[in-house]
Amino acid sequence: MAATLADAFLASEVWAKDQLVEAGAYVMGARRRWLSPLVGDVLTSFARPPVDAPRLLTSVILRSPDFAEAVRKADERRSPLRIHHRVVGPSASQPPSGALPRIDSIPDLAAMLDLDVGRLQWFADTKHWNRRARSEALHHYRYEWRPRQGRIPRLLEIPEQRMRRAQRSLLERVLGLIAANDAAHGFMPGRSAATGAARHTGADIVISLDLTTFFARVTGGRIYGTLRQSGLSEPVAHVVTGLCTNAVPPRVLAAMPPGGSSDERFALRRALATSHLPQGAPSSPMLANLAIRRLDSRLTGWADAVDATYTRYADDLAFSGGPRLAKRPDAFIRGVQRIIEDEGHVANPHKTRVRRQGVRQSVTGIVVNQRTNVSRDDYDRLKATIHNCVVHGPHTQNHRRLDDFRAHLLGRISWVESLNPQRGEKLRADFLRIRW
Repeated sequence: MAATLADAFLASEVWAKDQLVEAGAYVMGARRRWLSPLVGDVLTSFARPPVDAPRLLTSVILRSPDFAEAVRKADERRSPLRIHHRVVGPSASQPPSGALPRIDSIPDLAAMLDLDVGRLQWFADTKHWNRRARSEALHHYRYEWRPRQGRIPRLLEIPEQRMRRAQRSLLERVLGLIAANDAAHGFMPGRSAATGAARHTGADIVISLDLTTFFARVTGGRIYGTLRQSGLSEPVAHVVTGLCTNAVPPRVLAAMPPGGSSDERFALRRALATSHLPQGAPSSPMLANLAIRRLDSRLTGWADAVDATYTRYADDLAFSGGPRLAKRPDAFIRGVQRIIEDEGHVANPHKTRVRRQGVRQSVTGIVVNQRTNVSRDDYDRLKATIHNCVVHGPHTQNHRRLDDFRAHLLGRISWVESLNPQRGEKLRADFLRIRW
């Protein structure tokens, strides 16, 4: 009833008391005495029609004392309020200056993703019914725990094929068009670990930190707020949030393997049990970049205060600078940790590193002392692997039993070439000697 009244109010051509009362009377089939004070509550809450937030308008109607009293009296009489007419209110359009495609309604979103509305709502699962289903066949995700020696285990939440297809389509057509912070270099077009590391070359000091359970701590509420700020209407943002977040079933949480402290395990269970970004969904990395834009902005400002540089690649944070940063790195790190915690994340104390000149400085595994370069250990290991392939055959080196070991080696060689062309050229010459 409240949702139907909200649609009728939004469909009114004039946002004024008399017109809204008439719209409500049309829905009810008669002019009810409680409609006038209800409309007064609505106009007090909204000076203008909230065309992009019908669910918010519905909640205001539900909280109206006069509406609640009318429902209570109807229940006492055992004569519930009836809807005589339904009105479909206009949906908000996207900002004309934005780059996002126009998605006015849930049917528009379903059509864009090549789904029917029922299937879209089933995937979005905004009521978390899927999480409570006993049959694994009804679940949208497959779960794999990855134990890590001496550390808290990691849970991969792998979407089933149709869900993955919808998430990827959403990433390509909508999410990828939303601007992220300039400090983000992970999973961004035209940016990479190499572009992020390149901003820290030749610095007096390099500081790196790592965020704990990064994806699990990005909540559904944070995603919804991000999508609304980006211009999506309330109903569309609500469904997109459901489509791209997940709450892990209790049976999966109960199967968590050993690892980590009791506090870390409790925090991970609590994060996974609520709506969060699933690690394994194609849409999660980009949404994580968008959801922590404020964190990136605050850390950029903190770094600017000491003439330092800040970049982030997924959950890896890097700072570099000159004498001002090198003078008091401990105080700077404490400020970074305060900002991180204030934004709902936690820095891993075991992965905080401070590297001054004279030692190997690295960012996301890339050496940055004078210029970006591959580490000597990584280069030597790859060189030995290729040499053994030449001498003993490639089948002796495919320890992980990869389906396309040749492509795997070429990818690693290309990575070295992007950082150090001379070393990459030597590796490629040796690679050409392998008999496949």
